[in-house]
Amino acid sequence: MMKQFLFTVSFLILGIFAFSIENYPSGARSLALSHASVSFSDVWSTFHNQAGLTGVNAFSAGFFYESKFQIEELSLVSGALVLPTASGNFGVSFFQFGEGNFKENKFGLAFSKLLTKRLGAGIQLDYLSQTFPENSRSKGFVTIEGGAIFSASEDLVFGAHVFNPFLRGIETLNGKQKVPAVFRLGGRYHFDTVVLLAFEAEKNSRNPLLMKTGVEFKPVENLALRFGVSGKPFKYTAGLGYTFGKVTTDIGFSYHGNLGFTPSVSLQFNL
Repeated sequence: MMKQFLFTVSFLILGIFAFSIENYPSGARSLALSHASVSFSDVWSTFHNQAGLTGVNAFSAGFFYESKFQIEELSLVSGALVLPTASGNFGVSFFQFGEGNFKENKFGLAFSKLLTKRLGAGIQLDYLSQTFPENSRSKGFVTIEGGAIFSASEDLVFGAHVFNPFLRGIETLNGKQKVPAVFRLGGRYHFDTVVLLAFEAEKNSRNPLLMKTGVEFKPVENLALRFGVSGKPFKYTAGLGYTFGKVTTDIGFSYHGNLGFTPSVSLQFNL
């Protein structure tokens, strides 16, 4: 009975996703903080705000896995590489959402650079594609995304990002399927070395304004505890991270009132 219920739920959700490609965020730290990550600087900035790559000072790699509502057909796998250079920082990223006959894929190539001591900017060229059950040959399109990061002080950082500003989309038998533009503005504030507050507003061109907040506590040097909330509709998130040398492991969970938990895990390497 439970297996049949999960199959029905996944079929209905896949039907919804099939009509719109999404720019899925990545990284279990970001998920645990309700994806209020537009002002962060790490390997996952290849997904959240390419300007954040200016804060990555060493060759970095990341791998992320998410099981949406613990349904295998709704899994998300992603990865990223960041290479700092004297002329700017380069990033490469990918994700695959879904399995079997329905899949969404994204490949991105990013470049970021500090414009001043406090201001950084980044841009990324994306290729997104979608494979439908009735057509195993994927359909895709090219678009751009980019953003800026401003350090008001050592403790306060603001970020802004836009995805697909020109409403690019996929050509289908029923005409062009436009993918929505997404605008995000937010920041992070370090109260001290122990507490970080992240906040963000997101506007999808198809949906109402979405507010997101997250809090990160570091009771000891290498351990982080995280909590977040976003809505409406409300979604609650939590997770933790641990750093051992040049490797960081994060786990994150989000909770939907009707569909349950979404677990995730990510690994980051700073070489």
